[in-house]
Amino acid sequence: DIDDVGHKYHLELVLEDVLDKDSTVNCTAEVLYHLGNKNIAPAVQFTIEGELKNTDEADNIFYSRIKSLEKELVAENIPDSHGSVSPEMEPIRLLAQVASGYVIWQNSTENTKFQLAQIKHVKQVKRSDDCLEFDYMILLHEMVSQEIIPWQMTVLWHPQHGVQVTQDSCQPKHALE
Repeated sequence: DIDDVGHKYHLELVLEDVLDKDSTVNCTAEVLYHLGNKNIAPAVQFTIEGELKNTDEADNIFYSRIKSLEKELVAENIPDSHGSVSPEMEPIRLLAQVASGYVIWQNSTENTKFQLAQIKHVKQVKRSDDCLEFDYMILLHEMVSQEIIPWQMTVLWHPQHGVQVTQDSCQPKHALE
């Protein structure tokens, strides 16, 4: 406890590479949850010991595939009702996972535990520059309350510039209908 500031946690964890389950790195982090104002994201400082697998090749293959589509990508229910993700949709799911991590961080409190449950809908947005843009409707599972929360997020991505969430907002429950 830090008087009049908040609660600070010291964490030691092992990060697993989502593309190579045998590749792990150690991570230490400090997370500060601010008192009072719930609109402030937790402050996070971290150190990673080692490096995870380089994804440049996979990123460039995905980027080229999406750029070469004649029509903008549109997909729903990733994973499907059986928990399956087709190989061509796996990069779309991984991009949503990274972007939702930002949304989760920005909206976390000490009393929440969010997890990406599903991409309800994703639509590629046509752009005149080199970036890829996707408009996602995702479902976040709030593990403490067991609520499923619809969340809209607009994501920009380029293999050399990384992921940027340009817009996000919690949606009313009827947005699922």
